[in-house]
Amino acid sequence: MGSKALFDRPKFVVGMIHVGALPGTPRQRDSLETITRRAVEEARIYTRSGLDGLMIENMHDVPYLCGSVGAEIVAGMTAAGAAVRRESPLPLGVQILAAANREALAVAQAVGAVWVRVENFAYAHVADEGLMPVAEAGPLLRYRRQIGAEDIKIVADVKKKHSSHAITADISLAEAAKTTEFFGADGIVVTGPATGKPAAPEDVATVRQTVSIPVCIGSGLTPDNLPAVWPNADVFIVGSFVKKDGLWSNRVDPDRVAAFMETVAALRAAAH
Repeated sequence: MGSKALFDRPKFVVGMIHVGALPGTPRQRDSLETITRRAVEEARIYTRSGLDGLMIENMHDVPYLCGSVGAEIVAGMTAAGAAVRRESPLPLGVQILAAANREALAVAQAVGAVWVRVENFAYAHVADEGLMPVAEAGPLLRYRRQIGAEDIKIVADVKKKHSSHAITADISLAEAAKTTEFFGADGIVVTGPATGKPAAPEDVATVRQTVSIPVCIGSGLTPDNLPAVWPNADVFIVGSFVKKDGLWSNRVDPDRVAAFMETVAALRAAAH
């Protein structure tokens, strides 16, 4: 099926906008106006640099809540998402940590986003936020229908980063990906063990061989490792590398974005 079923071009590159720590969270220092302005600045850089899509995520809200967030986070992410949408015509995705999947879907609907990235879609696992014991697929897809948001696609992590998968140790990555597709995900995200850590090329190839929906890379992409996963993935979500010094919590560095997109351009040219 490939990325055409989810995004508007094959080999789709998504730039991460890590929205600043939102009101009520332990590390919040800036006003919502400042937080939103910085998100818009990063959207502008990505758009001018030729990326294909954007994603907003509340990654600065550490330590994360598990499974839901307050109305203040929903409001803050909606404000940031709406501002980004006004700035950039690029398709937008939303993720709200940790596993606040309904809230992400509601924000996406409010701001006109195209997809949400969700955790714990199939099976249970232990995340660093705590136990995620109930698969989200059933409740989330019913909620999506309830609010009339079935045009918003769901991209689901499989054996995700920052988690222990001892509970499902007897379930292979291929089987987990197959179940995630069966449960109705529109795309699958493959990651390394942590933010900034690359997904293993063999894991990406395994998922590609198992499912017919788009395969997304969700951590650790750099110009050096991009060629190894390029043939077997459809969507490439880049965050840490394009920040100053390659650290996710820093601001977007236009020079690092340009370096990454140079590699993308070379790989696209080689394919033709």
